[in-house]
Amino acid sequence: MRFSDDIYVYEWTDSFENNCNSFYIGGTVNALVDPGLKSFVPNLLESMEEDGIEKSAIKYVINTHSHPDHFEGSVLFNDSDIKVGLHEKEMEFLKGAGSSLYNLFGMNPPAIRVDLPLTEGKISLGDESFEILLIPGHSPGSIGLYWPARKALFSGDVIFYQNVGRTDFAGGSGSFLKQSIVTLSKLDVETLFPGHMNVIDGAGEVKKNFQMVQKHVFPYI
Repeated sequence: MRFSDDIYVYEWTDSFENNCNSFYIGGTVNALVDPGLKSFVPNLLESMEEDGIEKSAIKYVINTHSHPDHFEGSVLFNDSDIKVGLHEKEMEFLKGAGSSLYNLFGMNPPAIRVDLPLTEGKISLGDESFEILLIPGHSPGSIGLYWPARKALFSGDVIFYQNVGRTDFAGGSGSFLKQSIVTLSKLDVETLFPGHMNVIDGAGEVKKNFQMVQKHVFPYI
């Protein structure tokens, strides 16, 4: 679904199957953020086609972290010219303890070709400038993708609407998660695109959500 100029939102709303929200940034960027589980990628691509976005238009797949419900579908882009991105710390994590989450759910860690190692700082995608923010806590190499020109933040599983990502999986840390959320709260954000639940739109609503989480959720992390 087209959310605004060049931003498309594909929320996962099925309460009986686990998967994540996916996002597509069009224009000259042509980046898919978090493709989700492999079995649901064909449905995602079909929804994108209905919005006029062909698979051949995708230039980048940006993964916020390596958990199966966000990352596994990246394997379907192995045999293509699409650049697949994951933070360097998450790449190392996936080689070790990060693979245990796949085993926990009866899955084999996918052999995904990551040819766009992400690091903190500015990154150019197409003609646009973004910032990669390392925000550990849900996983060691979780990232936030921030688009300053649009004041848009793709936060993965670090913060949602009135909630936060889990810290009880391998590599999770409550203290790091809280630090990461505080870091994100200092950004100039008008729209928050989380890995699960609904999009938070409006600078006031985003600020209110950060305040609510810090006041009412932090004590339980």
